[in-house]
Order: sequence, then C-alpha cells, then structure tokens
Amino acid sequence: MTPQEEILQLRKELELHNYNYYVLNKPTISDYDFDQMMHRLEDLEMFYPQYADPNSPTQRVGSDLNQTFKSVPHKYPMLSLANTYSEADVRDFYERVKTGLEGEDFEICAEMKYDGLSISLTYVDGLLTQAVTRGDGVRGDDVTGNVRMIRSIPLRLKEGSGYPHEFEIRGEILMPWTSFEKLNEQRAKAEEDLFANPRNAASGTLKSQKSRVVAERGLDAYLYYLLGDEIPADGGHYENLQMAAQWGFKISQGMKKCKSIDEVLAFINYWDTERKNLPVATDGIVLKVNSLRQQRHLGYTAKSPRWAIAYKFKAERACTRLNEVTYQVGRTGAITPVANMDPVQLAGTMVKRASLHNADIIRQLDLHIGDMVYVEKGGEIIPKVVGVDTSQRTAEMQPVQFITTCPECGTPLVRIEGEAAHYCPNDSTCPPQIKGRIEHFISRRAMNIDSLGPETVDDYWQRGLIHNVADLYGLTVADICGHNRGRIKSAQKVIDSIEASKQVPFERVVFALGIRFVGETTAKLLARAFKSMEALEHATLEQLLDVDGVGGVIAESIIHYFHDPHCLEILGRLREAGLQMALSEEALAGQTDKLQGLSIVISGVFAHHSRDEYKELIEKHGGKNVGSISKKTSFILAGDNMGPAKLEKAQKLGVKIMNEEEFLQMLD
Repeated sequence: MTPQEEILQLRKELELHNYNYYVLNKPTISDYDFDQMMHRLEDLEMFYPQYADPNSPTQRVGSDLNQTFKSVPHKYPMLSLANTYSEADVRDFYERVKTGLEGEDFEICAEMKYDGLSISLTYVDGLLTQAVTRGDGVRGDDVTGNVRMIRSIPLRLKEGSGYPHEFEIRGEILMPWTSFEKLNEQRAKAEEDLFANPRNAASGTLKSQKSRVVAERGLDAYLYYLLGDEIPADGGHYENLQMAAQWGFKISQGMKKCKSIDEVLAFINYWDTERKNLPVATDGIVLKVNSLRQQRHLGYTAKSPRWAIAYKFKAERACTRLNEVTYQVGRTGAITPVANMDPVQLAGTMVKRASLHNADIIRQLDLHIGDMVYVEKGGEIIPKVVGVDTSQRTAEMQPVQFITTCPECGTPLVRIEGEAAHYCPNDSTCPPQIKGRIEHFISRRAMNIDSLGPETVDDYWQRGLIHNVADLYGLTVADICGHNRGRIKSAQKVIDSIEASKQVPFERVVFALGIRFVGETTAKLLARAFKSMEALEHATLEQLLDVDGVGGVIAESIIHYFHDPHCLEILGRLREAGLQMALSEEALAGQTDKLQGLSIVISGVFAHHSRDEYKELIEKHGGKNVGSISKKTSFILAGDNMGPAKLEKAQKLGVKIMNEEEFLQMLD
C-alpha cells in the first residue's frame, strides 16, 4: 500500500469511528486503538504534506492562531419562529393551519427545540464547505474553521448514500450537560465568571478566536432542516431528515409525525418530563407542517413561517430536603455558602448542591436545616434555591446561622461595607486562598502557564514544592520529577511554559497578582495609568481614585496589597525572576488620551479591524469598553448588522452612533 493509499484508508476508517462514537453513541473500537490510528495518520500527513486535506480527522484539534469572522449573506433567510407557552395557542395554530389548507389532510412533525446556537451548513459534493451563524437572519458570521472542530458534524458525507451535489442543512450547536458542567467547574476553580447556561457557553465557544478552544470544549450538533434546489420538492420534512441521517448527520431521535391535535399535545406532555433525561438542553417543542408543498402554500409572515410554531416549556423547579450548609473559601477569601440537599433531577442533571451566594440570601429565605426547599434552573442553569415550603417545617428544625470564622484556617471573618460577601482576611496562610491565587496566576488570561492546572498545583503544594506564586520560578525538572524519572518530558514542558510566561505583558502581570477587586479590565486601566509596577506600588489613594473605573474599595485594596510585607516579598521575587514590570515600548508607542473618560459600546461586524482589535484601540487611547448601552454611554462604534435591540435603545436614549471610518478618523 502506498503512503497516499494508507492515508486515504486511515481517514475513511477514522471518519467511520467518529460517526459511530459521536453520532450513534456506539463505538466499535477502544479509545487506545482509535488514538493509535490517529497518531499513525498524523505521522503520515507530516511526512507527506502534499496529501494535506482540511477535512482530515487530524485537523479536529484546532490551533491557537487568532481568527476573525467575516459576515456573509444567507442564500435562504433564517427566520425565527413564533413562540408560545400556552397549549391554547398550540390549538389555535393547528386550527389556523387547517383553515389555511382549506380542509386538506395534513401531518404535524413534532420535534425537540434544542437550546443552542443556530447554524447553517453548506455541502458541495459531500464535503463541508461553509458554516454560517444565524446573525440577523439575512447575514451571519462565517465560522467554518471552528465548526470543523465539532466531531458530530461530518466533514465528509458517507460515500454512496445519495446526497445531492449541493445543499444546505440547518441545526443547532449545543454544549452537552457533561461538557457544560466540566467547563464551569474549571472556571469556578479559576474564579472566572461562570456561564449561565449551555447556550451561552456554546455561543461563546463557537465565537472563540482560537479553534483549539472549540476542539477542547466538546460541542455537539443536531440538524433539523434541509434546503436546496435538489431536495425533493414534494417530499416531507420528516422524511428529509431521515434521509439526512443516512448521509451521516446527527438527527434528533425525538421526532414524531402527528395526525391530530391530541397527538401533538400528548407529544408535548411526554417530553415535558422525559427531556430531563436528555444529554443536552432543550427548552420546548417545535411543530412543523410536514409536507413541503403545504409549507409553501401556507407561506410566511414578515418574521416567521405560518407553517411552524415553537412551544416553550416553563422553567424547571424541584422540591428537595436541605441537609446541611457548608462553606467554600475562594482565592480572594470570599466565603460562599452552599446548600447540600437530597439529590433531585433537574434539567437533565442530578442536583445535590446549590449556591446560596451570601448571608443576606440565607436570611431572606429564612432557611432552616431540614427544610423542603425549591430548587430552580430555568434560564439560569446554575442551580439556585428560590424558596422554602414552610408548611413542612417542624418545631425542632434550627435556623441556618452564617459562620463567623474561616472554615479552613479559623480566622474571624470580615465584611467590607457595601459588599454582600464575607471574607477571610488571612490571605498569607489560608490554604484555599494560596492555592486559589496560584491557580489564578497560571490561568490563560493571566500568566498563561498552560502546562499547569489545579490538580498539578495541589500536587506541588502537597509535596511542598510551592507555597506561593514566586516559588514557581524556582522549580527545576528534578524537583517536579522526584523519584519518578518517567516524568522528565512533562516536567520539562512545565519548566518551558513557566519560562515563557516571563514574556507576558505588564497589564496581565498586574491581573495575575490577584489583588482583591482588581479584574482584567481594571488591571489594564492601572497599567496604562501608572506604566510600571514601581509607580503603581507607590501610588497614593488620590492618584488611584483619579483612574477611571477605580473606586474607593478597589483603591484601598490596592494600597493594602502594596503595604503587605508578604505581598512585597513575593513581588520582589517575581521581579528578580524576570517578569515584565512595566509597559513595553511597543505598548507605550501611540498611546494617547483622545478617548479619556469616554465609555464606548462596540456592536456589529467591521471591515478594517476585528472587535478585539477595536477594544484594544479604545483602551490604548484612554477609553473604556462597556457591554451595554445606558445614559452614560458616550457613543456606539457600529459596524454592519448592528443588533436591532441595541439600535432601538440607542435611539431611545439619544446615544450617538459612530461608524468605523468616523472612529478611525477621530484617532487619526
């Protein structure tokens, strides 16, 4: 067998195994055997680059190269569906269809409404050629490179399965519950903001500038609509999807053709309960007239098809027993109370813990140990206690008393005026705070020491290798390996990654220090205002308050940090290790105050620069990026396809809208 023949054979076999695993959930070989085949293909493609193929299974690991997304028009507009929460509205829809078809018999295809990100995929000669987001329905973002990382989306259709020369298939990009919970667990350990629900997580992931992020987060996809000149015009929607499944697409198994309104309502009632067992988030049922001919006859309104409607489920709630309240200590010392409950199934997962946020929430709920509490996910997928069934409370149940000392080190807790949270002030020896600060320090948006993770940090801590962030820069390969010489390769990778972090720019070093209340944006503002760690260290309260976005609480926290001998000792060691302690000449070049004091919202798609590049420009010239429009917004930097809601709000508040050319001219 020639190298080219072996490459083609391996690709074909790996594509089949991918389909069996990610679409059918029925793997036929072990992970080890799959990995061995993949490694062999990677080696062959490296030695024979002339046989490179962007649709090869080896290309589904992604890269760290930044990419931008261009706006492209949809061949067929992507309209939204009319929504309802009422069975009466479903009956009305059914009657409207009956009237519109003038008594002709019809079937309704009932299917799951997946809660994800709409996507349109184009295939030519069985190969994926383009993937476009819904956008405003007329134009969307080309995210083909990222969609190639989703393993349940075929890059190449099954040979001989009868697919047309060219067609479009639409569906939903989703993050399964298991991937979502894993991602939020990682973000919680890094004390990053949690994603509210799988839809937000999927959307944020698909728009990532780095395809490697998409590959790592385990997105999934279900396809639900076929379009194209070669699709049978007189067929049925249900039949088309069964045909697409034969081509290699992942199609919902929860579909049914209904011949009466009673069958439709029975389908809705069944899935209102059964959807809790699905691996992905769903928020309703979509009802479509099955016949494509009848769909064309019924037509469209300005916003949605007359032949379809979406029935949305109400927010899920469950009742279970509160057994205990425990307390977690974060890297900043913030204390988070956690409700520990009898396990209860909610929105596809088994829930037994829910955040209670702070002492005020506990007091408002009037919680007692043993209470029957209501837990809800709804739109906010993170479980939360929303109420108590006091009718089931007995006299011996004791009210929950918020703790007064740190559960880890015993230090008396403090509460800063105006803050909801209690804190452990012992940031020098409280173990969760120290490990948490190290995990924050190495995180991607800080020092980006990507060869380390929370488990590794805990291992080094337990072995006495590190006690603070400065200890990282004294590690050696021998320290990490210990008596296990098999660790040499991975240990060297860690040391190389630590060494590379010395080139991380100054503003991220400020963020990495983990100064309480100093987030990523504030760190950039401080770096730009003071330009060096020495100047920041000696800044007065008045100088700090002069920085836009820095208030009294943040300023006092910064001063406290730079007056703490323990913090100064660590900072000195980081300086000696060679970290960037001032803005680089490149960062200083071209810095102005042309946008000083201005709060700017970015919206739309741009021709000359990406959104991230415009954010950097705004910060470089002294402006402030804000995410939402208010009376305090100075102006909106608007590209093509600015969101209609933002446009309406801007007009209502009288906020100026500036286009790309005007903005660049403003900056010369």
